Amino acid sequence: MLIALAKEKGVVGYPGEGANQWNAVHVRDAASVFRLAWEKGPAGSYWHAVADGAIPLRAIAEAIGSRLGLPAVSIPADVLMVPGYFGFLANIVTQSYPASNLITRRTLGWEPTQPGLLDGLDNGHYFRAN
Repeated sequence: MLIALAKEKGVVGYPGEGANQWNAVHVRDAASVFRLAWEKGPAGSYWHAVADGAIPLRAIAEAIGSRLGLPAVSIPADVLMVPGYFGFLANIVTQSYPASNLITRRTLGWEPTQPGLLDGLDNGHYFRAN
């Protein structure tokens, strides 16, 4: 959705300083966690399938901008909300989502092996071909 917004708006926005942190995991690594949780996980447990932890949203915006040839710009608080730059996503993009994969890795023996989010953005995996 961030890529689609950037294409629509002509800039890649991030809220404020863009210091809020997001986590990411490649779909194949997430699938591996699901399998391991099914096979090894105690019933009722919660798992964090986090491969890349604490990525500043500004870094994500800059990676998207680099790929699209668009500037990454700070979006002031007064234009974040509906109908601002982020619209209904404003409450999501302004949050940080700290999580650790330590318990998941130790308990399930999981180790992410796929490329991280910034590498995936850099090599074009998240962009549709025109």
